[in-house]
Amino acid sequence: MAPRPTWQGHLRLSLVTCPVALYTAVSRTADISFNLINPKTSNRIRMIATDPDTGPIERSSLVKGYQYEKDRYVIVSDEELQSVRIESNRVLDIERFVDVEDIDRLYWNDPFYLVPDGKVAAEAYAVIRQAMEQSGRIALGRVVLHQRERLMAIEPRDEGLVAYSLRSHDEVRQPQSYFEEIPDVKPDKSMIEIAGKIIDQMSGDFEPEGFRDRYEDALRDLIQAKLKGKKSVIRSEEPQDTEVKDLMAMLKKSLGEGASPRRKPANAAKADGKKRAPSRKTARRA
Repeated sequence: MAPRPTWQGHLRLSLVTCPVALYTAVSRTADISFNLINPKTSNRIRMIATDPDTGPIERSSLVKGYQYEKDRYVIVSDEELQSVRIESNRVLDIERFVDVEDIDRLYWNDPFYLVPDGKVAAEAYAVIRQAMEQSGRIALGRVVLHQRERLMAIEPRDEGLVAYSLRSHDEVRQPQSYFEEIPDVKPDKSMIEIAGKIIDQMSGDFEPEGFRDRYEDALRDLIQAKLKGKKSVIRSEEPQDTEVKDLMAMLKKSLGEGASPRRKPANAAKADGKKRAPSRKTARRA
């Protein structure tokens, strides 16, 4: 069954417009979730909407309210919310093009696949996509998602376009307040050189298909053990922090033991016949 689009509307580049749809590019269907259970009855707990003065109340009778003062609310109906329409409700309007290095990585958020919606859209969509590919730049536009207007960064990928929602400036906490208290330490140059060699030993290709959520795997093992009536205790010891006096010794020992995923040769990608996805460069400025 095909997934439902997160948003449907129009992509516009100046006077060129085509119908498009946004689909979430990631899936969380494999996540393990737990319910609250009454241990005496093994019944699942139901959360009941309750008024502090009158007691339980039907959810169907509830309305939305915005608190503007303590215990005072402006009531807003669903019809009034639906009436709040701005252009980006239905149009993803490309406003400008920027270099990928101009977007700080702190601002990148969720990815979406942006695809043409219907056969009529195919040609205009292809023109926009190929022009963007040739420019080598990222398009910026806005769209309303989940009752919030989001800035979107759009880039070509394979035969389509990928759109990333970007966090707003107010959402991103600036690093100075966290980093300004870090002591100004001047490490020994020889230690830095050894650490650099360890980094070289451990360098390799980014292979996301080899990544597994070990915590979720451990949870599944625990659940299976419980279903079989077994007790399963999974413990991981806390690592011991390296003392300053032991730092050089630990660096040398690490270099000697070096579990090192080796880099593939430059022509390895051609040899294994795999097409690699384009990577974004690390942003250089905030």
